[in-house]
Amino acid sequence: MTDDELDAIMRIMDAAFDPQWGEAWNRRQIASALTMSNTHATLMGASGTAPADPGESLGFAIVRAAPGEEEILLIAVMPQARRRGLGARLIATLADNARQRGATRIFLEMRENNPARTLYVAEGFMPIGRRKNYYSLRDGARMDAITFALDL
Repeated sequence: MTDDELDAIMRIMDAAFDPQWGEAWNRRQIASALTMSNTHATLMGASGTAPADPGESLGFAIVRAAPGEEEILLIAVMPQARRRGLGARLIATLADNARQRGATRIFLEMRENNPARTLYVAEGFMPIGRRKNYYSLRDGARMDAITFALDL
């Protein structure tokens, strides 16, 4: 991962993740995760493919592979680029890449009120589990996590 690609991920994450939920990772966490051979980043440009210049990225995803499966750790699209099909294209790209690595299923976990749920369900993800009171909110409240799976 180059510094320019890390910069692109951080720029998108800063814009796309609402700080009230505390879901964004810092640069060190991203860089550290991507040093592992089973963790992969995908950048997406306006055309729905990887941009020639990482600075033109409008979306990204980071996945972790395990034998037969993958987990989406982070996925984001710039707010001004949402509702243009980039999220769907990013998920399709992740699914293609996962199949090439031998995965038959992709997992993700999200807070129960995440508006991206609509996208995940539209792309074929099905809820398979719930972690009660998994997320701690700033006001001390707790929120459930929903686990989704997509069979490839």
